Amino acid sequence: MLSSKSLMRSLRQSGQLPVHDFLAPALFAPEPALHLHDDPEEQRISRRSEPRRPRRRRPETEAEASDQGAARLPVLSLNQAGELAATLIYTAQKPPLVNAHPHLRPLMSHMYEQEAGHLRTFNSLLAKHRVRPTALYPVWSVLASGLGWGTAVLGREAAMACTEAVETEIGTHYNSQIRSLLEMFEGYEVGPELRDLVGTLRRIRDEELEHLDHALENDAKEAKPYWLLTSVIKAGCRGAIWASERV
Repeated sequence: MLSSKSLMRSLRQSGQLPVHDFLAPALFAPEPALHLHDDPEEQRISRRSEPRRPRRRRPETEAEASDQGAARLPVLSLNQAGELAATLIYTAQKPPLVNAHPHLRPLMSHMYEQEAGHLRTFNSLLAKHRVRPTALYPVWSVLASGLGWGTAVLGREAAMACTEAVETEIGTHYNSQIRSLLEMFEGYEVGPELRDLVGTLRRIRDEELEHLDHALENDAKEAKPYWLLTSVIKAGCRGAIWASERV
């Protein structure tokens, strides 16, 4: 039986722990003195010290566990819409930004290719788990293109501030999903499919936060007015997440 803390412990030992897990401090709370051991007698002693939790029906198969996870995590469709929006932001930003700053072409292409890969991943996950896309897909497409073009026209610093603001919200959002998955399957047998899903979300989150680092390296904080621009974009991202989770 793997708890979320046991899973995190095994990932740390195997070297798979992402560098950006500092965004989930709750996952690293000090562990109780008594915990599960390999010895059956020690397990019984440790379990007596743990608080009693409501009994939940255990998934009978890995496939059923995966289906339960998808059913309780409809934000897969939100992730798909978010990654589409990201590709459209970079698509709209690239022409004016690269024309004015040719040295940014490799960076913009690199970030776009990563976002396109994320979109392909979530397209596949939606098809696999039969999750419908958000109905607001067309709306976010138009707004993302406008945001990308508008910030690029304002200049390199504004375009990078846009990336910083968006990736800050998206990184936090992905981290929340990872925490929810770990909590959802606490006490259940965790099969390779669920491990792969958590690993995929972590990889995508870390790549998004890599974009944030690139933005800061390219003077995102020099945008004028930085505070107003990033605050409006972050609020827009939170509003889009809120609406997409409900439509």
